[in-house]
Amino acid sequence: MARTDAIHESEIPTKSRGVQELSEIEQQILDYMVQYLRANTFQPSIRDIGERFEIKSTKTVSEYLQALEAKGYLERHPSRSRGVKILGVDLGGDAVSVPCFSSIAVATSGDASPESLLSLDPQFGSREGSFLVRAKAGELGVLGVSEGDLVLISPIELGELEDGAVIVIGSSDAASFFRFLRSGSSFSFEDLKPGGRTTVSEQPASTGLVGRVAGFYRKMDEVGSLNLTPH
Repeated sequence: MARTDAIHESEIPTKSRGVQELSEIEQQILDYMVQYLRANTFQPSIRDIGERFEIKSTKTVSEYLQALEAKGYLERHPSRSRGVKILGVDLGGDAVSVPCFSSIAVATSGDASPESLLSLDPQFGSREGSFLVRAKAGELGVLGVSEGDLVLISPIELGELEDGAVIVIGSSDAASFFRFLRSGSSFSFEDLKPGGRTTVSEQPASTGLVGRVAGFYRKMDEVGSLNLTPH
């Protein structure tokens, strides 16, 4: 579902509606931050802002942010990465914060830090403990997933799985995507990699189920619109 660059009236910070005047560049930076937040669900970094407005000095960008904070438009937390809150703007609602990892191997390694945190509406299928991974080339090509798409994986019990569900099986050493197939008291796991094999198991407790693929997200344009395709 595509989004536009337009900022809706309800998303303009309350104090920017004529209470205290901003300079032209301050207003442009504030507008960009609102657009970036809408598109990505997290704030741009100082470097992102500098690149957008061709400001080479990070100190200069920081000074603009300090000015916006002093005028009551921002709240800053210098000790936190991207620690900026636009006052008067709440795009989160009931969204949940979901960690994003560079690959399924990294996500299941047990000690890796996410590359970012994204906010998702729970209705998109995200449960507590869900995470996102960036798909590798050919990893889920049979499902139409392209390299770089964000794949949402949600925890689930084996007994909850429906026949045909796409799941992640593995451990900290290796993990991969499979299609779950039920046949009587046995379970089959079809490896979705090209040339992958189907494994039959009668001991479900030993499968190493990580979670179920709940959907994937694809960046559609330069402002970061995301398209959700559920599974």
